[in-house]
Formats: sequence, structure tokens, C-alpha cells
Amino acid sequence: MLNVALWLTGIAVIITTALPLTNSVTWWVRMWDFPRLHISLLALVVLMAALFIAVCLKSLLIALMSVVFVFQAIQIFPYTPLARTEVDLAEVPSGVKAVSMMSVNVLMENQRYGDLIYIIEREDPDVLLLMETDNVWHNALRDVLSRYTTIKMHLADDHYGLIIATRLDVISIDLLWPAQDDTPAVKAVLNAPNGTAFNFIGLHPRPPVPGNTTEVRDKQIKDVALMTSSSDRPTICMGDFNDVAWSWTTRRFKRYSDFLEPRVGRGMISSFHAAYPFMRLPIDQLFVTQDVNLVSFNRLENFGSDHFPMVATVFFDSPGSGKNGERNDARHNHR
Repeated sequence: MLNVALWLTGIAVIITTALPLTNSVTWWVRMWDFPRLHISLLALVVLMAALFIAVCLKSLLIALMSVVFVFQAIQIFPYTPLARTEVDLAEVPSGVKAVSMMSVNVLMENQRYGDLIYIIEREDPDVLLLMETDNVWHNALRDVLSRYTTIKMHLADDHYGLIIATRLDVISIDLLWPAQDDTPAVKAVLNAPNGTAFNFIGLHPRPPVPGNTTEVRDKQIKDVALMTSSSDRPTICMGDFNDVAWSWTTRRFKRYSDFLEPRVGRGMISSFHAAYPFMRLPIDQLFVTQDVNLVSFNRLENFGSDHFPMVATVFFDSPGSGKNGERNDARHNHR
């Protein structure tokens, strides 16, 4: 019986590792992109058991589990503290005002409005991105939103409402539908306190769940990457991607836009599911171009949603310093 159980578990581990390699857009295929850490640990358990227990075709099982474990470990290794960081943290120079940002998937059914209001008032971000917002959430947050000079919103009762609020000077701010579906994205051009114009992109595409393929999600992420790649402004992208940091979709997104990822070399900083520690995954993302100086990137406390709020603080070099131009040259040379 133990022999059969080990082989059945091993076969399941092999199948769930192989399925995402097909790049299928079917939800039950792409969902196995998410639990790579869990699959690698399960492969390790089977491997260790096979080493010390008499198993049919022992050498084959050990070899297969070793391959699976190594493959999965390679995928998630960048999101451990053992890897080199992609983005160094910088101290805010004297006289420079940093820009703080927060992205929050509120969970439409969540009713702990006061807990989120407390977090927003405490953190007091300069840019606030709220997802899954309906009319009920908007009414509950009306007072705290009143501290922002510019608010753009798409309220919906289908879990894809969105609010962007900022106190920074706004050059432009638009809601976009990059994949021509009903899940909006935000593209804003904002002025930092020192006068540097930068792009802020907010995303919340659909997840791979029954009834959804990943075709639209993947297209929305790709379209935003292509849109951003043509910009010479510093760019920041935040939001609930409904996609893990190590997926091929996210890697393509980074490659097309020359984005850097603060998670790399710092750990997973998993943002979902807030209620189940054993299921947590890094799906609420932050990406920055190399002309953005990152001060901090953190996960905040649970306020009743299935997602944790994510916060980041950045600053920008002065427009006349020449540093932004040097970094932009590096971006074009990299391409």
C-alpha cells in the first residue's frame, strides 16, 4: 500500500510540474503555476521516503523526484533570500520627498471597513489603488478618500471594481481595458514632489479559476508591458495580477518592459491567501523600472480580505540631475 501511495503521489507531482510547460490557457492547467513551492516540498517528501523505504522501481522514483525537486526549486529560487537582489534599497536624500503607494484588494464581500480605514489613515499613501470595490465599499471609504485631490473609479459588483486616488499633481489618469474585457486597468502620469513625471500602472486581471481561461489575463499583462516599454518615464506597476511572480507570463512582462522586481532576493512576501498561511502566494505585485529609487516594499496586516495590503515607498532623481537619462540610455541599450 505504501509503495502504491508513493508512486501515485510521485506521478501527481510529475503531472502538475509538466502541465504548465504546455503554456495552455486552460485554467486547470495554468493553476499549477501557483503552488510550485508546495509541489517541490511534496517531491522532496517522496524522494526522502523512497531513500529509506523499499519501493518498486526505487531508482526510477528517486531520479524522477530529484528532477522535479530541482526544476521547481530553480523556479522559486529567485524569490528566496539566497538569490541576488534585482533592486537595491536606497535612502531618501536630505531635502527629497519620497512617494508612498498602497495597493489593496479589499475583497468585495469583506465588511471590515473600519480596519482598512485605520490602515489607510495610518499609512497615508500618496497613491492608493483599491481593487474589488463596489458601491458599498466606496460609500464606506468616502471620508478617507476625501483627503485625495484626484480620484478615478470604476465601481462594479463583479469583483472587478477599481479606485485610484492620489494627492500628487496629475498630468493624466485613465481607466483602460487593455484586453477588451470588463476588467479595467489604470494608467496615470503623475508628478513627484520634485517635479519628475512618472507612470503609475494598476492591474487586476482575472484569475485562472473554473469558467476563466488565462488568455485574457495573459493578454492584459502583455499589453500593459508593451505599452510601458515605449515610455522613457520612470514607471511603477502595482496590483493584484492573479498570477505568481515566477510564472512565464510575469517573466515575459518583466522582459518586455525592462521591469525590475523588489521581491527577487528578498523572499516571497506572499500576499494571498491572508487567512491560510499554508496557501500563501506572491500574486500582488510591484515592478519598477531602473530609474525608480526604491526605499521600501512591505506587506501589511490582515484586515479581513483574502489579500494583504502591499505598500511601497520610492523617490525619483531630480529632472535635471542627468541620472534618469543615464538609466534610460541603459534601458535602450539593454533592449
